[in-house]
Amino acid sequence: MMSLPEIVEQVMQYPKAPLIVLTGGEPSLWIDDDFVAGLKQMTGKRIAIETNGTHPLPHGIDWVTLSPKTGIGNSGDAPVVLTRCDELKVVYLGQDLSQYDGIEACHRYLQPCWVPDGEQCRRNMLTAVQAVLDNPQWRLSLQTHRILGIQ
Repeated sequence: MMSLPEIVEQVMQYPKAPLIVLTGGEPSLWIDDDFVAGLKQMTGKRIAIETNGTHPLPHGIDWVTLSPKTGIGNSGDAPVVLTRCDELKVVYLGQDLSQYDGIEACHRYLQPCWVPDGEQCRRNMLTAVQAVLDNPQWRLSLQTHRILGIQ
């Protein structure tokens, strides 16, 4: 794993980028208050995180994207412990959306679940669109890289 100075060195190669996004795997497993404070102090940049919400987050994070994975694929069933986020992004498979009512979120997004089967993808898209129409507090979010075939 990279050290904080090594990470800062990589980040500073992009001086115009105003934001650092902690993602990939589950970043809440390896960051803490000291890491976030050091990263902010050493770079002067805002910190965002994309998390599954199964672990508490350190202080100092400026933007939280919560994407619960419970019940999806081999994600396991670790409970979501976060109760507040800036954006809640849910991969939609037809699940009951009321399970997310206890999460305070400025923005709520449903993403149709992408699968290799084109016909199933189409059905997932239609299901997600209908869910958004039926639940106006949610907005549609698309995995554009999937649609464009970018890996």
